[in-house]
Amino acid sequence: MTSEETIKLFQQYVVPNYARFPVSLVRGEDSYVWDSEGRRYLDLFPGWGCNLLGHCPGPVVDAVRDQVGKLIHVPNTWYTEVQGRWAQALSERSFGGQAFFCNSGTEANEAAIKLARLHTPKHKYKIITFEGGFHGRTLGSTSATAQPKYHEGLGPLMAGFVYAPFGDLDAVERLIDNETAAIMIEPIQGEGGVRIPPEGFLAGLRRLCDERELLLIFDEVQTGFGRTGEWFAYQGDHVVPDIMTLAKALCGGIAGAAMLVKREIAPSLRPGMHAATFGGNPIAARAGLAAVEMIEQQSLLERGKQLGELFRSRFVELQQQCEAIRDVRVRGVMVGVELAFEGAPIVKACLERELLINCTHGNVLRLLPALTLTEELAHQGCDIIADVLRRYAANA
Repeated sequence: MTSEETIKLFQQYVVPNYARFPVSLVRGEDSYVWDSEGRRYLDLFPGWGCNLLGHCPGPVVDAVRDQVGKLIHVPNTWYTEVQGRWAQALSERSFGGQAFFCNSGTEANEAAIKLARLHTPKHKYKIITFEGGFHGRTLGSTSATAQPKYHEGLGPLMAGFVYAPFGDLDAVERLIDNETAAIMIEPIQGEGGVRIPPEGFLAGLRRLCDERELLLIFDEVQTGFGRTGEWFAYQGDHVVPDIMTLAKALCGGIAGAAMLVKREIAPSLRPGMHAATFGGNPIAARAGLAAVEMIEQQSLLERGKQLGELFRSRFVELQQQCEAIRDVRVRGVMVGVELAFEGAPIVKACLERELLINCTHGNVLRLLPALTLTEELAHQGCDIIADVLRRYAANA
């Protein structure tokens, strides 16, 4: 089918809750995708951050193909070796906790919210989250998201969430009372504009949680599993959470998510209190294990740091030449370029140049490229963005 024919099919049969580009993609390989008409696009935002290993990474494809022929799904009333091995792999590369498996980031955050309330005394139910943060689309996760634009028409929201300014430790301390159970934060805000917290802020939250007997929850749905050049972003800041949520890149593009929790806290999520029918299914587990092996065998964590420095260098240099750039924020292959104007026209112009990027928070160009991206393609993408920005700024 042509892109036009596919779009008409969607108009008739698919709920129009997504703002889609008028392109129908049919194939992907590494950092390229192709549309129905055979046009090839360089993808610097693959899979909305899920394709951290590129499109259709070979080890993941091979593992999934093998698993599909053996066992596709069994309920969590049974044991499977592959789910246990996956949990072990994540535990050994993080803080040594236990895993609850689900299918998406918002599900992982729902589990964390429930666990925080179940583990703390009954009168403690409040969770402090942060302005500009994003935790998902289910009602609990939406309530945790301190952005009014996501709340419109959905009230009343779930009670118990208190919002603090991102980076303001004194404000957080003032919000803590005897009903507070936990603090929940993205170590780097993703949808909020690739915002990196001030030096010492996460350590300050850890201190407050220890002093006031609160749980510290890190939402690493976007930052986790190699995105920042570490297995998990908290490792770069040397601040260990009590609970961590993961999704997106966790299974090399296959749907899969997890909540990791310290061993002494895990039993509070007792049988019957939470579940995910497809969570930890054999296909996701095999994909997750293959992703771990690929990252280690190909030294992709170090590669992420190298790519981060390349993007930082290119965009800082461009900032010095182009007044349109207000700020450059980079951690590994998590890149934010804040503009002096709306970024949507830049995204559209790049699409016309066969480059896929994203804009978030209105004026922040967001790149979440694959760890497997070559330096040549990274420079090629930066060249296109630089040319588009210069042209747009000149005509503004």
